[in-house]
Amino acid sequence: MPAQDDTRPGVAPSPEVVRDPLYDVVDPESFTPRLLALLSNALVWRESQELRREFGLGTNEWRVLSALATRPGSSASEVSEFLGVNKAIVSKSVNTLADRRLIALFDGPRGSRPMHLTPSGAQLHHEMRPISMRGQEVILAGMTEAEIAQFNTALLRMLALIRTAD
Repeated sequence: MPAQDDTRPGVAPSPEVVRDPLYDVVDPESFTPRLLALLSNALVWRESQELRREFGLGTNEWRVLSALATRPGSSASEVSEFLGVNKAIVSKSVNTLADRRLIALFDGPRGSRPMHLTPSGAQLHHEMRPISMRGQEVILAGMTEAEIAQFNTALLRMLALIRTAD
């Protein structure tokens, strides 16, 4: 006899399912990684919605533009590493930006493809930047300059630790 499918709506769960909360759960209101993820997701969602509405581009394209604004001549691999995102995401964004003539790709040494903003890309970066900066304003609201410096130092320390963690 086949096992009962407990995932279908309207089907009673078998007696073997866990019906009560476990005793050793992570408290969702004080688990810092969850809270950071929720904050990040909310900021990215808000930013992406605004960028798509105003410019027809999302957060991933903004991140590539921003990376090239600070690191002109970077390759897609270098942008991917700098942003800490999958190369496929960067590749898709690069194609979108190149198709819209917001970035230019060149042939570089050893098969690399250095990228630069076009004048239109630089102008768009300038226009998109305030939307991204609103997220920072939300995070830092009410903090003093000293608290902001301490907070950023702690975040950078955590990033360094996570990069070396096993």
